[in-house]
Amino acid sequence: MANLDVIEVDSQERLKKFITYPFELYRGNPYYVRPLISERLTFFDTQKNPFYRSAKTKLFLAVQNGEVCGRVATCINYKHNEFHDEKTGFFGFLDTPDDFEIARVLLKVAMITLKKEGMEKMRGPMNFSTNHEIGFLIQGFDLPPTVMMPYNHPYQPKLAEKFGLKKCMDLHGYLITKEEKIPERIQNIVDRMQQRTRIKLRTLRLNDFENEVKRINEIYNQAWSHNWGFVPMSSEEFSHTAMDLKQIVDADLVFIAEHNDRPVAFSLALPDINQALIHLNGRLLPFGFVKLLWHTKVKNKIDGLRMITMGVIPEFQKRALDSVFFINTYLKGVEKGYRWAELSWILETNDLMCRAAEQMGARLYKKYRIMEMPL
Repeated sequence: MANLDVIEVDSQERLKKFITYPFELYRGNPYYVRPLISERLTFFDTQKNPFYRSAKTKLFLAVQNGEVCGRVATCINYKHNEFHDEKTGFFGFLDTPDDFEIARVLLKVAMITLKKEGMEKMRGPMNFSTNHEIGFLIQGFDLPPTVMMPYNHPYQPKLAEKFGLKKCMDLHGYLITKEEKIPERIQNIVDRMQQRTRIKLRTLRLNDFENEVKRINEIYNQAWSHNWGFVPMSSEEFSHTAMDLKQIVDADLVFIAEHNDRPVAFSLALPDINQALIHLNGRLLPFGFVKLLWHTKVKNKIDGLRMITMGVIPEFQKRALDSVFFINTYLKGVEKGYRWAELSWILETNDLMCRAAEQMGARLYKKYRIMEMPL
């Protein structure tokens, strides 16, 4: 394509263009939620974000006739490759118009970049790992994404597939509303399990936040160690993420399961702050902060949750703790005035979790896809 160039992001000015390019691409789309520019600048700051201490990333912009017309990023996650004994490079933050040539050139640059670093396959989208936003949305385009979930035009995964990327794994998002009542049979099973195993449930202690984060980090790294694509999080990275989430967390919706006073499992649900962010246009100033207060405190616009993660250490898995967390989150959420919750993301191969969600009355309503190809 004439006058199409790909340039690396090597300045603050180009980084801002990289962050804000999707604002124009999704202009007029009622479902796209602009991220806060300030939050994105911090995320991409290699000095402030501990993630970059074990990863190497590059950001690229496609430019045509002086105007940005696409973006992509590459990532070599050394922790991932060491943990899984792979040489996998990742692409992410792929946004283009419905133009195969632009998508092809950007993905080609990503391929070359990763191959030069000795990678043997390319997988994505990962922004930048399974601990961040991942996947192409392939089902559920007529709804906004919930907090920390991606959104893209329907054509984007099709362009990637045309380039040669093939499905690697699908991720599921389930929806449950307050109108769905907990089946009595499931409630009875959960009650009996808690009595039999002497599991006690408590909520997050915000007055002991630092130690609570350490406890949850330990459970998280044990619980997910055998999951597809899992990357362990260092205490530094986990604490960094936890401090970000603390701003929006509702302690009543974070549960920790204990056995003989020992934490063995946890679950985390977050208020869907995207319901407020969708009104901010990516900026808190000059009027965004007022809008945020209006759509959260004043008008109580946030009526949904995202059950973002749960973890159970290996010796307590397959004891229906997932259902314990689902039920208690549901009951507490309804009590606090929430009308619906999304359970995401769940690997399509995680039959236990998918079945637990469906038994609760949740329905599959969104799907996301990870793709890969050899280099």
